[in-house]
Amino acid sequence: MTSTDLDGEIRHGRHVMPVRVYYEDTDFSGIVYHANYLRFMERGRTNYLRLLGADHAALFAQAQTQAPGLAFVVRSMQIEFLKPARMDDMLEVETAPVEVKGASIMLLQRVLRGDETLVEARVRVACVSPSRCASPCRRTRTQRAPETSGRCGEGRQSR
Repeated sequence: MTSTDLDGEIRHGRHVMPVRVYYEDTDFSGIVYHANYLRFMERGRTNYLRLLGADHAALFAQAQTQAPGLAFVVRSMQIEFLKPARMDDMLEVETAPVEVKGASIMLLQRVLRGDETLVEARVRVACVSPSRCASPCRRTRTQRAPETSGRCGEGRQSR
């Protein structure tokens, strides 16, 4: 298994990443603790950007050696908890771009069990410059992930 197998894949313009619910993800009643959905979605966003060519480790390394550098941070999130997930459930975290601007991207994320939507979130991710006290910055053409406007240019595609 390669690391890209763990990253999920891009299908029909959306990133899809499998997640299994473990005991550690649940509360005393065996359902997923609400904060763990945020962890699942963070992994989904990170892996989506990685498959599009915006690897966080590379961005951080670039920020250390080049000014101004850039990083992605969550600026805002609206989340709806619709149904619970339980221990040993197989889930999918789906991430899709809704709006792409120069200094931010709005993503729609859903946590699914089969066809059931369990959690839905709208997440605004801002591009900031760590070397400028985390102030917003526009991404240059070379820093932009390939086609995050709903089409999937590069990245691992489903066959």
